[in-house]
Amino acid sequence: MTADPTDGAIPLVALRHALHEAPELSRKEEATAAIIAAQMKAAGVDQVLRGLGGHGVAAILDGDEPGPTICLRAELDALPITQVPGMSPRSRIEGVAHLCGHDGHMTMLVGAMRALAADRPAKGRVVALFQPAEEDGSGAAAVAADARFQGLGVDMAFALHNMPGLPLGALAVAAGPTTCASRGMRLTLKGRTAHAAQPQKAVSPMRALSGLMPALESLRKGDDPSDDGFAMVTITHASMGAQAFGITPGNGTLLATLRTRDDAAMAGLVSQVEALVAEHAGYMSFNVSWEDVFVAMRSTRAAADILASVASDLGLPRIDGLLPISGSEDFGGLGATESALAFIGSGDGPALHAPDYAFPDALIPVGAELLERAARLALGDRRA
Repeated sequence: MTADPTDGAIPLVALRHALHEAPELSRKEEATAAIIAAQMKAAGVDQVLRGLGGHGVAAILDGDEPGPTICLRAELDALPITQVPGMSPRSRIEGVAHLCGHDGHMTMLVGAMRALAADRPAKGRVVALFQPAEEDGSGAAAVAADARFQGLGVDMAFALHNMPGLPLGALAVAAGPTTCASRGMRLTLKGRTAHAAQPQKAVSPMRALSGLMPALESLRKGDDPSDDGFAMVTITHASMGAQAFGITPGNGTLLATLRTRDDAAMAGLVSQVEALVAEHAGYMSFNVSWEDVFVAMRSTRAAADILASVASDLGLPRIDGLLPISGSEDFGGLGATESALAFIGSGDGPALHAPDYAFPDALIPVGAELLERAARLALGDRRA
């Protein structure tokens, strides 16, 4: 009989499997939040806050004496991807699965908080934040805007993200640019249909789309985010008209993703993109909207050094030269003055967001201890 994750503490591997089997999309993580809140209460934390920035959960653990507040963060949400058949554990929700490892991240953080609660730091406070809506870039900023989270006065924040392809437990962390700023552009074009025998009477999006797509992708600069001025525009979807032979298209849609190493460069790239859209689509009625907006993440020296020091003490190998990566992560949206995001190796296997991706249970105790000891070191605890 499977243990009920909302009814007292359960083993970490069983918890990860329970979370994996019941994934929820961004801004819909109500049941996941309930599981996490129950596990935090069972761990013996002092306070659990619900509904932060949506369905976010914060578990608060106070030391005996005043001191800094350290935030450890994991993500609640899953992805709209169907997991391949035959995998175990397997999502029970059709078309939704934890294929980025957020189930593992949550479980590592639960493990860290259990250890901290069992042997409390002498001073300060630890806040375990289980953040909603990371996958669409809206969650961190929503939590940061919540007055209850602001009232916690976070002094330093840490987050881990698993990385397939790196040896299990290996750590990539460094001060400076860590993940890219990115945003999605949705362009809608509205013209006029006509009979396919009289295309001159139509206002078709064909010319706009065929010209825009290569023009947008030509804005790329550099090969990777370590290059100065790095910029990337990737076309992700294009469509126009109905699937018919007798009608010229009247409407069209184009989706593209923009990436830059920092937020200032993103502002410049947005201006370039909007200028190209006006140039190519100006003969039609059009609208540009921006979605899935992620700010760039920069790890600070003090926070990055703490994670690096703990990794060294634990004998975890360090990976240099990986950062920054071209992907995005909304941890930077929390706005913590001191923070670090590290990538921890999850071994060989399919990439993040692949339908056959699998988080390795062997990483759970490694990540849990890394987070626990990072919090202790940041608090000046002798047991770090």
